[in-house]
Amino acid sequence: MNSPRHTIVGLGELLWDMFPSGQQLGGAPANFAYISSLLGNEGIVASRVGGDGLGDEAVQRLSAVGVNTRFIQRDGGHPTGTVRVDVDGAGQPRFEIGEEVAWDFLEWTPAWEELATRADAICFGSLAQRAAMSRATIRKFVASSRRDTVRVFDVNLRQQFYSKQVLAESIESAGIVKLNHEELPRIVELFGLPPGDEIASINALARLFSIKLICVTCGDRGSFLLSEGSLHKHPGYRVRVADTVGAGDAFTAGLVCEYLRGASLAAMNEAANRAGAWVASQVGAMPTPDESGIERELARVG
Repeated sequence: MNSPRHTIVGLGELLWDMFPSGQQLGGAPANFAYISSLLGNEGIVASRVGGDGLGDEAVQRLSAVGVNTRFIQRDGGHPTGTVRVDVDGAGQPRFEIGEEVAWDFLEWTPAWEELATRADAICFGSLAQRAAMSRATIRKFVASSRRDTVRVFDVNLRQQFYSKQVLAESIESAGIVKLNHEELPRIVELFGLPPGDEIASINALARLFSIKLICVTCGDRGSFLLSEGSLHKHPGYRVRVADTVGAGDAFTAGLVCEYLRGASLAAMNEAANRAGAWVASQVGAMPTPDESGIERELARVG
């Protein structure tokens, strides 16, 4: 790739997804950073793991696949996060997320302050803000970034781990907001907006918060992008789904990569849907491309 290599940070939870078939490394920020690395950028995970075997293995796994792990904190008093994942017949995951784990205690440090000031893009969500300490650290991190840093809020509603206040503050601090078609009506209702179809809801949410770019993913029906009154709909790609864990994070990584290049809405939507479809066709959130490389893998989606 001839494009500049950007510094892209996934900020928040790092955890192990415990599937019936075994454990897989995950967490939206880590999935996002991994795909960002595959796409030619410096993908960095800013998170926290326990001083335990799972924490050691998480750092080793990410390092082995080219993700910068220098900003993963270690916590001697809380365990590495885990999530029980059950996948239904359609490949859709259901999560049971452990509490009082290391990523609930993200610490603001000089190293993280330095990272915030050099990041070209930061992606954060609502889940890692469920605990007061991590919420304060994430807000400080985002606020400390440069004015031209691309701030992405991936709504990522999980169980009861969100509030109207956290969602509002996060949306207001972001330039890009991404959510899925199941989250959209919940957000619309939460903020007292009139119910309507997807396009009406997207427009209402964008007006309420003056969002620069809003993205709504719709599974195999593709996605909507809305920016400054311009709407683009991508029909999506139909692939044989292995599981959908991490597909939304791959979508976000593809979108941000193209956004940083100054691409059109159509080009952003195309790249994001290809990345998401590729991950959905593979097992786990961090699949390894074959020897032909990620560009050839994505070119095969269609």
